Amino acid sequence: MAEKLKIIPLGGLDEIGKNMTAYEFGGDIIVVDCGMAFPGDDMYGIDSVIPDVSFLVKNKARIRGLFITHGHEDHIGAIPYVLKQVNMPIYCTRFTAGLIKLKLEEHGLVKSTRLTTVEAGETIRAGKFQVEFIHVNHSIADAVAFAIHTHMGTVVHTGDFKIDSTPIDGDVIDLARFGELGKEGVLALLADSTNIERPGYTMSEREVGKTFMRQFSNCPERIIVTTFASNVHRIQQVLDAAAACGRKVAITGRSMENMMKVSTELGYMKVPKNTVMDIAKLKGLPKNKQVIVTTGSQGEEMSALYRMAFSTHKQVDIGAGDKVIISASAIPGNEVTIGRVINELFRKGANVVYDRADMLHVSGHACQEELKIIHALVKPRFFIPLHGEQRMLQIHSRIAQSMGMERNHIAIAENGSVIEITAKTMKISGTVPAGEVFVDGSGVGDVGAVVMRDRKRLAEDGMVVVVLPVSSHDGQLISAPEIVTRGFIYVKESENMMNELQSVAQEAAESSRSARRKDDGELKSAVKSAVSNYLFKNTKRNPMVIPVVTRL
Repeated sequence: MAEKLKIIPLGGLDEIGKNMTAYEFGGDIIVVDCGMAFPGDDMYGIDSVIPDVSFLVKNKARIRGLFITHGHEDHIGAIPYVLKQVNMPIYCTRFTAGLIKLKLEEHGLVKSTRLTTVEAGETIRAGKFQVEFIHVNHSIADAVAFAIHTHMGTVVHTGDFKIDSTPIDGDVIDLARFGELGKEGVLALLADSTNIERPGYTMSEREVGKTFMRQFSNCPERIIVTTFASNVHRIQQVLDAAAACGRKVAITGRSMENMMKVSTELGYMKVPKNTVMDIAKLKGLPKNKQVIVTTGSQGEEMSALYRMAFSTHKQVDIGAGDKVIISASAIPGNEVTIGRVINELFRKGANVVYDRADMLHVSGHACQEELKIIHALVKPRFFIPLHGEQRMLQIHSRIAQSMGMERNHIAIAENGSVIEITAKTMKISGTVPAGEVFVDGSGVGDVGAVVMRDRKRLAEDGMVVVVLPVSSHDGQLISAPEIVTRGFIYVKESENMMNELQSVAQEAAESSRSARRKDDGELKSAVKSAVSNYLFKNTKRNPMVIPVVTRL
């Protein structure tokens, strides 16, 4: 029987975020990335969404390691939740390890987790797999792609990347290694599709540094910059521009402070001498000597920038005479929250600079021409587009075909698809469970479809509670039902409706024989049905109706 390599995406397909892919060969399994996604607008009360890992739980005895491409939340955010179900060794670069360690400490998992740091260029043996780390450029330090070697062939998994010939740390993507692998022969390529809709090349991170210099030079205002906390090279350029213009910098926001601590301790950020100071001391300087670097580039309600804009930050209140630079693009779905913050900043009279035309942000993902370069270098036999919504995966497939790849050598899969590859064939041969698991506070997976449906209904239509005081002796109503509403209508303005609702509920309760039989279930059902029908008929609304029987 021919050997088969199975590739099983558990997240990151038909979506942006929660990237996770399992590889199975010769009885062994390795996992690449373990990310989370932001909740959608209809996911009321949900903090984050993580992949369903029931396939990994079922096969945990065969898992040889978790390999992480880089430290962004959509690649590491689910790690603490997954480790509580499947304890596996983690392999990643130094900076990524620093960020993962923060998460492990927060969840009390440091002692129980084996975290191994690997340098780009090194190879780790994990069961029947050998995983080679290849340096790439991205919007975070220490990002890597993987060459996953098996007896059957090599698979190249790019992770998130771009081709930056002038990166801030001077360490360019290792294109030579991709070329060598292509010459040796690559069985399959799994590549990032995030920016596949954009023609041309992604601009270099250095372009943003030039913009900072232009914005900081001769500016009489206090400058507040927000960007992704994880973009160490972007923050480095803010520090360099501030130092060059004789300004001092304060850092605010928990994730930004954590990132600064990790990146400086590990040597990924070089802070110019006498540039960073405490925010309380910074306030004593003239406005044209101040720079504040803050979280909140996505308009998050708990972030420092949001609190500054809405005057709830303890130390900084933004107003006229402040320049606010938003050095980030909106993650899909966050446009409304960012717009709300920008509007509030304008209302306060701040000078808000957020136009992408001024090169305030460049992407960390490869555009079409960069992806074509990788395809041309790697020359894979098979191709699986990763990390993208359906249109992105389809466009990536077309580009691969335009470069000579046959359509039947490309698999546009879904989360949970089992892609079987032999030396000469590739097919989707089945599925494993792969859905969304909701994280709500400390609860993981305890909020399911029924709870989400109820939350949606409560949010859209409110609720009506009908309290039924019933005699425990003969089952008769002792007094008229009490009607309580939340998020439906204001009781004082709708007394007539409340009185009618009371009558409908009373009539339904009295005509129900179940009360006398002491069957609360039947009584509740009769009252709920009558009240729901009345409300829909008279208001065309469908609030949640909750009958409560109290036997006295």
